[in-house]
Formats: sequence, C-alpha cells, structure tokens
Amino acid sequence: MRSVVLVALAAAIGNMLQGWDNATIAGAVIYIKKEFHLEKEPKIEGLIVAMSLIGATLITTFSGPVSDKVGRRSMLILSSLLYFLSSIVMFWSPNVYVLLFARLLDGFGIGLAVTLVPIYISETAPSEIRGLLNTFPQFCGSGGMFLSYCLVFGMSLQESPSWRLMLGVLSIPSIAYFVLAAFFLPESPRWLVSKGRMDEARQVLQRLRGREDVSGELALLVEGLGVGKDTSIEEYVIGPDNEDSESGHELPRKDQIKLYGPEDGQSWMAKPVKGQSSLALASQHGSMLQRGGSLMDPLVTLFGSIHEKLPSENMSTSTRSMVFPNMGSIVGMTGRQESQWDPERNNEDSSDQDESLNSPLLSPPTTEPDDSNQRTIGTMQRRQSSLFMANVGETATATSIGGGWQLAWKYNDKVGADGKRVNGGLQRMYIHEETANNNANNNPFSRRGSLLSFHPEADVPDQENGYVQAAALVSQASMMPGGKGEIAMLPQEVKDGPGWRELKEPGIKRALIVGVGLQILQQFAGINGVMYYTPQILEETGVSSLLTNLGIGAESASLLISALTTLLMLPCIIVSMRLMDVTGRRSLLLSTIPILILSLVTLVVGSLVKLGGTTNALISTASVTVYLSCFVMGFGAIPNILCSEIFPTSVRGLCITICALTFWICDIIVTYTLPVMLKSLGLAGVFGIYAIVCAVAWVFVYLKVPETKGMPLEVISEFFSVGAKQQDAAASFLSDG
Repeated sequence: MRSVVLVALAAAIGNMLQGWDNATIAGAVIYIKKEFHLEKEPKIEGLIVAMSLIGATLITTFSGPVSDKVGRRSMLILSSLLYFLSSIVMFWSPNVYVLLFARLLDGFGIGLAVTLVPIYISETAPSEIRGLLNTFPQFCGSGGMFLSYCLVFGMSLQESPSWRLMLGVLSIPSIAYFVLAAFFLPESPRWLVSKGRMDEARQVLQRLRGREDVSGELALLVEGLGVGKDTSIEEYVIGPDNEDSESGHELPRKDQIKLYGPEDGQSWMAKPVKGQSSLALASQHGSMLQRGGSLMDPLVTLFGSIHEKLPSENMSTSTRSMVFPNMGSIVGMTGRQESQWDPERNNEDSSDQDESLNSPLLSPPTTEPDDSNQRTIGTMQRRQSSLFMANVGETATATSIGGGWQLAWKYNDKVGADGKRVNGGLQRMYIHEETANNNANNNPFSRRGSLLSFHPEADVPDQENGYVQAAALVSQASMMPGGKGEIAMLPQEVKDGPGWRELKEPGIKRALIVGVGLQILQQFAGINGVMYYTPQILEETGVSSLLTNLGIGAESASLLISALTTLLMLPCIIVSMRLMDVTGRRSLLLSTIPILILSLVTLVVGSLVKLGGTTNALISTASVTVYLSCFVMGFGAIPNILCSEIFPTSVRGLCITICALTFWICDIIVTYTLPVMLKSLGLAGVFGIYAIVCAVAWVFVYLKVPETKGMPLEVISEFFSVGAKQQDAAASFLSDG
C-alpha cells in the first residue's frame, strides 16, 4: 500500500503549511509591531493574526460544495497556489494594509487545506488503515509548527530579524505542495465515480491499491452514491451456486435467492434465516432502549455489535470462509493473473468511454466478447473453484470491500400491482459473515473469533460444504438494473452539485449531529486556552530565566519554549497513529478525555492553592504537558477523521463544510473571548469551564459517537441510516404510547 501512503502524506503537506504559518506569524508579529508602530494599536495587531481565521471561515462556506462540483484535487491545487501567492505578498508588504490582504489570502489556503485534506485521504484510503492515514494531517501540522518555530528562533538570533523573510519562506514548501498536488496526487476515485468517470476512477484505484482487479471496490463506490433510505438487516445462509454440482450438497431450492458478486463468475445461493444474528438483535436492543427512555443512540449499539469481537489480524488463510475466501482483507489483495480490466482497451480513444459505462458489470456469457460496444466487466458463468477456500498464497477475490464486508446484489422478485418488480428489482447487500456459537469449534471452515454470532434458536442449515451464516445490510441498489443476471456499471443517477435535499434524510441528520457536536466540543475543550497559558507557565518554572542566562534574549526564549512544547506533541501523535485503527476512534476519545479533565482540574487547584511558586509551576507544567499530549492523541485529530467518514459521497463535501464552518466560528469565539474570560473569571474559572466542557464531551461521545474503525465508508453511511430508522421508530412508539 505504498502508493496510498505516499498520496496521503503529499496531501497532508497542506496541513503542514497551516502549522508552519500559525507558528511563523506568532513569532513575526513581535517584529511587525515594531516596524509599523502598533504598540498602541492592539486591534490592528490582533487583526493581523486573526485575518487568516477570517479568510479560512469565508472560504470554508463554499469549499465543500465547490469541491463536490470541480473535484478534491483541483481545490488542493488552488490551496497551494493561495499559500504561495500569500507568502510572496507578505514578503513584499510595504504597509500594514497589504499585509492584511496577504493574511486573508493565506487564510483562504488554510481553509481549503483543513477542510478538504481529511476528505481526500478518507476517499482514497483503504478502510483498514484509513484512521492511520487521516492522522497524517495532525502530525504534519504539528511538525510544520515545530520546524517553523525552529526557523524563526534561528532568525531571531540575528541583529536585525526580518519578519518579511520569516513569512516569505512559506513560499518554498508551498511550491513543493503545488508540484505534488498538480503532478502526483490523483483525483479522488469516489468523486470520479460520482461524475460517471468510471475509467479514470478504475485507473486511480489500480494505482492506489497496486493491483489490476478493482472491480469490487469500484462497484462499491458506485453503490455509495445512493443514500440508504430503507436499509434493513437480513440474515442468510450462503453457499456456492452449485446447481450442477455432483456432490449432491445443495441448499434447499425453496425460498432460495441468487446473489451476484462484482468479480468475474461470482454468484452464490442464499436462504433467509428465521433466527436473528447479533447485528439484528443489537438493532432491536437499541430500539428497545430508546423506547425505555435510554439516551444511548442505537447507532452506538449497532456499530458496537461489529467491533465487540474482532478476529485476530493474523488469522490463517486455512480458517477463512469457503464462500468468501478472503473475507475482510482489502490490504492483502494483490493483482490477479486474469483481470476483468483490459489495460489496452482503456488506452483506446476516450470517445468510447461513454459507451463502456453502459456495459454490464455482471451479465450472462456473451457470444461476441470482442465487440467494443458489449464490453463487460464480469460474466455470470458458474466457476466453482472461486467459491471454495483459498490456498495459502492465492490472490484475493474482488468481492471483499474491507473490514470483513462483502458486496453482492440480489433481485427483488416482489411484483407490484403494475406487474413490475418493486423498487426496480435490484438491491445491494453489504454482507458480513457470521459463525454459529455451537459450530465454532466443530466446523474447520468457520472463522475464529467470529464478529457476529447467530441467535441460538436461529433456523440454520448445516454449515458444512462451504455454507456460511451472514448478516446483510440490504437497500435499493444504485447500479442500473438490466435484465435478470445483468447489472450495468453505471449509477442510476449522476448528480451535478451538492444534494441539499438529502440533508433531510434521517441518517444524514444523525451524522451531522455527531460531526457538528464534536467540532463544538473540541474547540470549547480548552486547547486554545492551554496553549495561550503555556508560555506563562514555563516562564514561572524558570525556563525563560535559564535561557536568558545562556545569552538568549527574552523574545528568542519564548520562541524556543514554543518549539519545545510543539516537539512534545509529535511522539504522542505517532502513538495515536498506531492506535487509531486498533483501539479505534471512540475508544481513544473515551480514554483520553478523562485525562484532559484531570489535567484541567489540577490546573484549577494549582491556581487556587498556593504551594510555593516553584511547586505550583512544576505541577502546572506537568498538567499542561499531559493535557497537550492527550489532546493531540484524541480530540485533536478524531473529530476531523470522523467527519470525513460518516457522510455519504453525494453530500460529503457539503456536510464537511457545515462541520468545518462550525470549527472556525468556534475557534474565533474561543480565541477572542479568552482574554476577557481570564480577566473576569481568572485562571481557575476559565479552566473550570473547560473541565466541565470536557465532561460534557465524554458523555456526548459515550452516548452518540459510534466506532467506525475498519469499516468501508459506504457501510458506515448505511449504519447511520439504520440507526436513524430505529431512533424514529422508537420516537414514534413513545409518542403513540
């Protein structure tokens, strides 16, 4: 997965430039005040620093919808150009007004990068390492601050430090960012699919995944364009499509359903199960909790049912499913010897692309395979060998979409009064394999540490001969249905622009509550206040005096202290990278927020109880260090990560805009009310309020924020739809009661 890691790192340079700029202006403003005589103009001084916040807020207002229209990559290129232009203007600035304009342009670049980099990384990353890759912006931002503080500190040691040079140096990394964005970063494959540009999306996926066969994930991206409105949880026993099998072991023909997979020749036979899996039971349990007056969101219960019993990452190939031989491992996929995609065909004239979009993804065997107008991605011929357990070293199938999920389709045979199939006939299924408790130790083909377990009373046929139990999220397909056995690789509707009406969907509204709530609580959790107070605390410990005795001036000492503080964050972010896809986002928040509360309470006590100047300073320094370390591990990065994961493709840019706008507005409020609060309430009052906010944040996370680690983005959206459906049903029950 080297390509996708390098792409994520290149995109995160935009956040490095943001951190670089924040640190540079903090040091340069000392010298700007002297040149423009702003000692008696605090409003102008504050405006120079705040203009980038204003610019970021303004650009964020429409950055998401515009990126939905023109693409993520295009907006990242624009961000790099704005960084470069603003740094050149700041280097030239003849007066304070030109400097203010340059800072506004700089804010535009910051707003685009902060808003769109998490979206871009989430849309290009495989689900298994999406959390790790989306921690890169946090790491790069802090790394940029550290490098900038070091640079500005070095310049401050000169006889006549130049603030113009401090600010103008930003142009050098911004050029590198432009080159990478323009010539290295591919467009988001999800955005390309949303515009119907299937061939380009396929080529990007092949590059990012390092394999030829990406039909399964490409089909997943098409399905992700639809917002699940009537998603339901169903249970099946699934076996090989072996009508012609000589073994005689077949699923009963009665109530049998044929499932179609995205890979060449993949089809299975499924029988609905009367009993219920733990996934369905969790859904019902969440609904019952709501009816009983519980504040716990059903979403948390639903997502938790997936993550409670994760299988071992080192599960041997011999224990994998016979039907789904490589369940849950998109990272381990490698190129197949026989690919459905013919690279030579895709280099043909682009005029043929529109016709190829309408070719079926899955179709009966064609008698004219060379006909360019009838090119197919897959053929629904039976291939028994693909249904059985993969041997060690055998390449993976394209049915896996990551996180233990498989993609399949079925035809709804229900016929309406008009004689047509209900809901267009085609339904998508996100399938998760399960293992019955009583068979887990006896069936050699069952998965150890099953994620989900069927209810003991479930009516389950024998699992031998490759039959597996599975729970499925079923909803209306986004693919174009053709004749029976044919599924066209084209969404039913390709939208141009943000789907404002879709914001009314219950699942999207629930996701917005989670995203906006996290952004508000993050900003009011005290990070700006603690960062503001850190230099003062370190000065009380005597660090500044020590540096002054070493011949370092007071201004240079403050910059060096800030650099050391930032340096402490980097190893903590590295730990967070490792834990993000192991313990998960929700677990990290629930684990680190109590430490934030304890640190803030210690600061409150330290400001009220006088134990001596040195003792108080040491306690406060330790509290600040612990606070900053835990904040960057959890609350610093996770809100942006979750916001980039929980929204459907069709409205992701629009919803991220709402969340990012909330972030910037709260940032401005906290930044400008902090001095007033310190003056009126004192340190104890301010940090006491922050501690209360952190306590509220912990309760909010516990009740409302689900665990999304390792799950495909499209499956996450379906879960929000199901959870919202359960919430509405519970609310309706209570109102009727």
